[in-house]
Amino acid sequence: MDGSMENPKPNLLHKLEGSTNEIFAAILIPGENGVISVSNDRSVRVWQLRDSGQFWPSICHYMGAAATALSYIHQNKKLYVGLDTGTIEEFIVSPDYNRMDSQRVYHAHQSARVTHVIVDRENNWLLSAGRDKYFHFHCTETGKRLGGYLCNAWCTSMSYDSDAKYAFIGDYSGSITVCKLESSGVKFITALKGQNGSIRCLAWDGHKNWLYSGSFDNTIFVWDIGGRQGRVWELHGHTSKVTSLAYSQKYNRLLSVGEDSKLVVWDMSKQRLETPDWAESNNCQLCNRPFFWNLSSMYEQKQMGLRQHHCRRCGKAICDYCSKKRSVLPTRGHEYPVRVCEECFIDIKPDEKIHLANFYDTRQVVSCLDYEEDRGFLVTVGKDNIIKIWNVNDILEAQSYSGP
Repeated sequence: MDGSMENPKPNLLHKLEGSTNEIFAAILIPGENGVISVSNDRSVRVWQLRDSGQFWPSICHYMGAAATALSYIHQNKKLYVGLDTGTIEEFIVSPDYNRMDSQRVYHAHQSARVTHVIVDRENNWLLSAGRDKYFHFHCTETGKRLGGYLCNAWCTSMSYDSDAKYAFIGDYSGSITVCKLESSGVKFITALKGQNGSIRCLAWDGHKNWLYSGSFDNTIFVWDIGGRQGRVWELHGHTSKVTSLAYSQKYNRLLSVGEDSKLVVWDMSKQRLETPDWAESNNCQLCNRPFFWNLSSMYEQKQMGLRQHHCRRCGKAICDYCSKKRSVLPTRGHEYPVRVCEECFIDIKPDEKIHLANFYDTRQVVSCLDYEEDRGFLVTVGKDNIIKIWNVNDILEAQSYSGP
């Protein structure tokens, strides 16, 4: 990965090669030199570090269909694998990681891909989302279904607040459904809308009660769930689809990856400003020239209508002539230069231009990641079917930011 001269770089520890089919997910085994992955070739692989210094599978178990999601509980060695057919199978992994024994099958989603699986170990709940538009949760002790909710579109991602028992389900339409889980069933709370693309990934900050959502529209939204004031911050840094997120509570940093091959570390300890609402106007709010749909004003001023733009700092509706300048606005989430009006460009203070994120080149299009807080290890899965393990402690500890 490439960073700035002043900032440290992530340390690539290992490459896991050998998969010929799409890898849907990979997770680190906490405290161990091991990785578990699931793939489109129906395999569940447990990779172990050998004396040669390379990773090789100690388990290569083939499921009845493509394995598309997984969740692993290290304390009891239980592994839950979601399949393309809608079922979820529970396994127990042996202490030496050489065998996995099937325990139970959950018929969670009807002939539709399981896209995400989460286990609440304290309440013995299995949460799942699928392409049948349903969110379900089951009891892991009895296998009984406890409740479910029908979302607006394919369920694409999920996150969970284990303290308050809130489930957040992102879907293909760009909506995030918030549900409260109870032993008696699922209670719908609200739906979060704002991003223009499908929700691809979610991450939860249990300390601040913030929800992070990455979208196919290249943006990351930060939803202040705990504040209950509807506050939302935006993070603009990726130039392609955001594919996966992870939050480090220890360092108060957000890690994001996307199809632009970038790993971005966002400093979430600094105060950020909400994106201003975009004003509605028939004329430029600086020069008063008409926009192209304002026929009466075009006739009165005897000139052609102009295209409407908006200042990213104040939200005014402006024309291109009044917004030739560009500036970074990191406190508003814009790490790349964006359009600002003439008035704002003059008023921008130096403090408003200080970057709040670092960018690194992963040298692969990353489809998903997993972060282990205790060791500061990160595992990434590329579209090239290569799994990489990184030590990211140094970049999380960094106090200076240089932007893209």
